[in-house]
Formats: sequence, C-alpha cells, structure tokens
Amino acid sequence: MPTIACVTAELEKIAPLRLAADWDSVGLLVGSKRATIDRVMTCLSLTAAVAHEAVCDKVDLILTHHPLPFRPLSRITAETASGRVLLELISAGIAVWSSHTAWDSAAGGINDQLAALLPLEQVAPIEPDSLNAAVGFGRAGEALPDCSVGDVARLIAQQLGVLGVMVAGDQRRPAGRIGIVCGSGGESVAAAARVGCTTFLTGEIKLHGCLEALASGLAVIAVGHHASERFSLPVLAERLSLALPALSCWASRSETDPLVWVAS
Repeated sequence: MPTIACVTAELEKIAPLRLAADWDSVGLLVGSKRATIDRVMTCLSLTAAVAHEAVCDKVDLILTHHPLPFRPLSRITAETASGRVLLELISAGIAVWSSHTAWDSAAGGINDQLAALLPLEQVAPIEPDSLNAAVGFGRAGEALPDCSVGDVARLIAQQLGVLGVMVAGDQRRPAGRIGIVCGSGGESVAAAARVGCTTFLTGEIKLHGCLEALASGLAVIAVGHHASERFSLPVLAERLSLALPALSCWASRSETDPLVWVAS
C-alpha cells in the first residue's frame, strides 16, 4: 500500500500547493505522512455526516476541498462542532488533506471545469501564475457571439443539475467575455472587470458585490457555492485513481447541498 507521502506527492502534481491563496490552509491537516493507506474519499466540506461516512467506510484519507481545521485551533475538544469531527477522525486514524484554492486554480481544476461546461473560447486565467501562465486564479473566456447572459445561466444550471441560478443584469444582452471564480467569488469582480469581462459567474456573491459588478458593466450569474464546486470532487477522485491504481478512491456518497430551493 502507498504511504500518505506518496499519495500527497501525486496530489501536488494534480494541484500544486504553490497555487493556493496566501490566506488558505492547504496540505496535510491531520495525520502522518508515513502512514500507509488504500482507501481515499473526497468531499467538499468535512461535516459530521461526512466524517461518520468515512469512519463507516473505513477510509484512510479524506481529501476535503474546504479545509478543516481552517484557522489555527487553541484546543480540540468535543465542545465545538469542528472539534467533534476532528476527534472522531483522529480516533479512527483517518488523515485529512486539502488542496482548496490550489484545486480551484490548477490545470483541469474547478475553474477550468466550469469553463468547459459552457463552453468558452480563448480561456485563460484572470490572474496568471508567475511560473506558468496557463494556470492561476479564476478563468476568463469568450462566449459564442449569439449566446446571451440568460442562455449561459440556463446552460450552467442544466450542466450542474441545479433547479435555478441567480442573475443580476440584463439577461438578453450578449454574454461576451465571461469571468469565472468558483465558490465565494464576490471579492473578484474588479479583477474580472480588469481583464475585459462583461459577465461574471461565481458560486455566491453578496448584494454589494452584485451592485459593484452592475456598476462596472458586468452581469452576474451565481449558481450556489456548493454547486459551483462539488461536481469536481468525483473528478479529483478519478484523477488520483488513475495516478495510483492501487488506491480505492471515490467521492462522498452522503454529501448534499445544505441549501435547497423551496417553490413559492
């Protein structure tokens, strides 16, 4: 069986940690690199339900997109939700790794996958990496000339399998150049505007971020944080399986979006 060090070396090839944001908490968060493993599960968020699933399925390593722990902890106790999750995993000998914003920015990572779902032409990072201009923060690309903002909204909803998306701006106008930032991308409106985007697609955005986008001439499409990222976790499991065939890798089967649509 491969060691965690061997597995994480492959994960570094898939999503180099140098691509992660400075504020992020990535890499091996729980466990020993010397431990041997053969069962790996990916998830978007490491909740109590996902942790219980991992214990029941005798997982050795969890690849969680959203890091846990994220902020430094002064103590790990059963008095907090994160403490209970971590104690359960540690007791079961389950390690935790997060690529988070590195997987967002990597070649074939989440933002590349979102761009491929539309599809777009002339796709490039919004902010290219200093060592490899083909990767980096966000993505931007040209929609087809006859593709409207509404067309993009309907297509991405269909591709992600969600009941609806939120749109700000005139749905009838051409989508033009589309900026993509998965997850919570509201702080990146200005960066998308700087590279000539006229439509901004993200997971979630605050009201004032929408107003900023509209004032800058950008329409906004918000598909939901969970929906903008969760679809990529089976892809990550498959890529790791291809790199290390001895491993059994799969995405969490119990994880669902905590937010659901309620019809009026």
